[in-house]
Amino acid sequence: MARIPQHFIDELLERVDIVDLIDSRVPLKKKGSEYAACCPFHTEKTPSFYVVPDKQFYHCFGCGAHGTALSFLMEFDHLDFRDAVQDLADRVGLEIPTEASAPSPDPDGHLRAALAHADDYFRRQLRQSEAAKAYLQGRRVSGKTAARFGLGYAPDQWSGLLDSVDSDARREALLSTGMLVRKDSGRFYDRFRGRVMFPIRDSRGRTIAFGGRVIGEAQGPKYYNSPEHPLFHKGRELYGLYEARQALRSIPRLLVVEGYMDVIALAEAGIHWAVATLGTATTPDHLDKAFRITREVVCCFDGDRAGRQAAWRALENALPALRAGREVRFLFLPEGEDPDSMVRREGADAFQQRVAGAESLSRWMRRHLSEDLDLGTAEGRAALVEKARPLLARVRDRVYRELLSDELADAAGLDPARWAAMLADATETAPSSKPAPDTAAPTRPRIQRPAPLQIRLTPVREALAILLQSPRIATRVAEQPKLATLDLPGADTLAKMLEICRAEPEIRTATLLERWRGEQAHPHLEKLATTRVPGEDEDLARHLDAILARLTGPRAIAARMTELLDKAASDGLDQTEKEELRALQQARAAQEKAG
Repeated sequence: MARIPQHFIDELLERVDIVDLIDSRVPLKKKGSEYAACCPFHTEKTPSFYVVPDKQFYHCFGCGAHGTALSFLMEFDHLDFRDAVQDLADRVGLEIPTEASAPSPDPDGHLRAALAHADDYFRRQLRQSEAAKAYLQGRRVSGKTAARFGLGYAPDQWSGLLDSVDSDARREALLSTGMLVRKDSGRFYDRFRGRVMFPIRDSRGRTIAFGGRVIGEAQGPKYYNSPEHPLFHKGRELYGLYEARQALRSIPRLLVVEGYMDVIALAEAGIHWAVATLGTATTPDHLDKAFRITREVVCCFDGDRAGRQAAWRALENALPALRAGREVRFLFLPEGEDPDSMVRREGADAFQQRVAGAESLSRWMRRHLSEDLDLGTAEGRAALVEKARPLLARVRDRVYRELLSDELADAAGLDPARWAAMLADATETAPSSKPAPDTAAPTRPRIQRPAPLQIRLTPVREALAILLQSPRIATRVAEQPKLATLDLPGADTLAKMLEICRAEPEIRTATLLERWRGEQAHPHLEKLATTRVPGEDEDLARHLDAILARLTGPRAIAARMTELLDKAASDGLDQTEKEELRALQQARAAQEKAG
């Protein structure tokens, strides 16, 4: 597999804010210059999990968990290194480059190129269509917003896009992505005709499909989406997510609406955190994608019967994705209204107040399940238990499942313990509907780590801890000859770290640590990064200088010189060793002269 270049890892860690990343999964509270929470990796009641912005590093004083943004994703989301890098790259809209002996072909590259051609074609057609521009102006879409979302126009012609390509390969690619349709006779025609076109983009901003809104006298449904193909699965994509991430550095919440124009109207009003599903109910994949960048999702629906039914489907799909730190809420608009009409009628501030007052999932679930039940009777409470049991079984996170269960117990007017007993009784009497054992299990069992061990700081370890604490200090200490050749554990790592920190004095702890990812020293360095050596930078620089001088002092130099001289007498020295010996001789001469 092609290797991810180190310079890209460095850039990624510089762009991603570990506070925003962790806060999207575990709510953090500011404590001084750091942020704290109850540790997501072991059970505790008092917060001992701290995130240090300056280092871009986290550490739990309870269980010892620690690491960078990549480490957090690998442990919290159970990702391997490459998937964690991809997740961070998606967050900031970067494409991962690779280093390999031969370039790896993109098997879907011809499809991407065809869709990029279609995207460019539709944009050019919009500039030439007075009818399409008039439609967007009538919907109060500015040129700036149209450009930001890449809006285009498919002329009301059977072969506009078809005629714009001049190769059989490109026509076949457009056919594979659903942009062209083949007749029984073998001839092609354009799928989209007489429609304003909405490009659907992936996390890197590449167009993977289109939605089209009919205007004028064109035939067909009002809205129409590309069919699914290898690059596009509508149950996984959220329209407007790429644009939201480009507009906002941090996304505290996402509003999930039902239409392209809803997203665009909200963006026009300054609400840049709206996304839309593509003609489907909100799926678990949608929610997993949303929760990668935020901790709160608000699903917006009409207040009519169809809207409530759609909301209930969304709730059922949301249950497996829920866990502590994630919140799903529901906003019901007045019947006959949608976000587009509401934000134009009442303004952005009033609409955002509606969003802020959206109903929590637990309350909506409680209200919906209790409808038409008399909870003052045994029969009503038994019916609630029967309705709630399969839904609670879908919640994989134990803590969230218990809290949701307590909410329903309150609705029934029962003590939580009695409610739990009734649920258990119902489960025992209905074996055919019991969930599989792993369905009700938490997705991420809390790891019972031993208490962190105190690290004994040898001079080399102490020097490493100082550099990890404040990498810029390396520029303030004297260079020592051939530190890497000392016969001491970690000396080669210390020499390499000094070299990196001198060359890149602004490097941060997290970026520095990732230089050793996959090497034997990496876990030891992560532990050292949790160790604070007391003192200001000036004091630490003097202390580090003293450590290095001691490590490379007369005894250390004499021992290495003896080793090299013995080798010279027996096997001879290579050029590098000769240069090292000369440097050591010069260092010893300087020491003798000085003292």
